[in-house]
Amino acid sequence: MMRGKVWKFGDDVSTDLICPGRYYHLRSNLSELAKHALEDADPEFAANVEKGDFVVAGRNFGLGSSREHAPVIIKLAGAGAVLAESFARIFYRNCINVGLPAIECDTSKFEAGDEIDIDLAAGIIRDLTNGATVTFAPLEPAMQKILDDGGLVEHIKKHQGFSIA
Repeated sequence: MMRGKVWKFGDDVSTDLICPGRYYHLRSNLSELAKHALEDADPEFAANVEKGDFVVAGRNFGLGSSREHAPVIIKLAGAGAVLAESFARIFYRNCINVGLPAIECDTSKFEAGDEIDIDLAAGIIRDLTNGATVTFAPLEPAMQKILDDGGLVEHIKKHQGFSIA
C-alpha cells in the first residue's frame, strides 16, 4: 500500500517540462537535477514534494524525447508513483525500468493536495480527501516483478539476467 499527496498536472506534460533542457549539464548529477523536476510545469513541485507523494496527470504524460532522466528525477524528487490517463510509451517503460510505478487510470476525480492511497496489487486507488475510489488494471506480472526488485538493473543483478518466473 502506498499513500501520499496529489500533485496535479494537465495533459501533454512533455519530458522537456519534466526535465528542463537548460539543466542538461546536470545529467551526471541526478540528485541536483532532481531539484528541478517538473519546475516548468509547477515551480513549487521539486522544493515541496514529500517522499511518497504522487504525480497525477491527464493524457499523454511524458511525451517528447526519450529522456531517461525524466522518470529518474521524478523518483529522486520523492514521488512514489505517476498516475495518468495515458502515457507516452517510452516514458511509461522508462518508469518501470527505474522502479517508478506508472499507473494508467481515470485521474479526473483527484485534485491537487488530495491524500490518496494506492493498492498496486488490487488495482485500487482511494482518495482519502473526497472519498472517491478509482480502479485500474494491475500491472503485468513481469513489470510488477521489475518494480518489486527496484527497477530493471536491480532485477537483472538479482536474477543474473532477465527473469519473470
